[in-house]
Amino acid sequence: MVKLLLTDSGVTNQSILEALVGLLGKPIEECSALCIPTAGYGHPMSTPERAYRFISGREDHCPMSGLGWKKLGVLELTALPSLERDRWVSWVQEADALLVNGGDALYLAQWMRESGMADLLPTLGDKVWVGLSGGSMAMTPRVGSDFVQWKSPAGADAALNFVNFSIFPHVGNPGCPDNTLEAAEKWAAEIGNPGYAIDYGTAIKVVDSKVEVISEGDWKLFNG
Repeated sequence: MVKLLLTDSGVTNQSILEALVGLLGKPIEECSALCIPTAGYGHPMSTPERAYRFISGREDHCPMSGLGWKKLGVLELTALPSLERDRWVSWVQEADALLVNGGDALYLAQWMRESGMADLLPTLGDKVWVGLSGGSMAMTPRVGSDFVQWKSPAGADAALNFVNFSIFPHVGNPGCPDNTLEAAEKWAAEIGNPGYAIDYGTAIKVVDSKVEVISEGDWKLFNG
């Protein structure tokens, strides 16, 4: 199974950076990465400009693509069903990391399924999935009704279930005034599985089902 670094807002501090390098097993400047911007197109607050900033590494507040990678590419999941599978799978296999933008987690999960990426991930034990917000939440069992923006064909809030916990992001972020610990408590009572409320300085590392919180900020585990 691919190794996971599920961040709130990217690689925002030294602790998360060190965790990423540890998962990669070598310096970032020796690694290649693919940027996956798909989630952004499904969220009402996202724009093409945000996708560009993510891909180009010009997103100062959410460091991902601008970390000094040896090589960067873009993998748009909505395009994959129109391509020969062997072609795009080889691109993924050649990369060291998948940098997955935020946005709508359910939109991302749907295109993970439709593209075949969800089926491929369990075979990629040497890769690192670096999620940002919705790019992290897509890996969970459920996102909770608070985070349903794009309506999934399944008609619910089910994500990909690669981990056994859910994520409530952006606690205390001035740009997300409704994302408070009080709101997270209500969210946790709804989802019915363990859930982490995390902030700007926090990420969750998952390797072989072992979960470790990496944080220079604040976080809380519910139903754990």
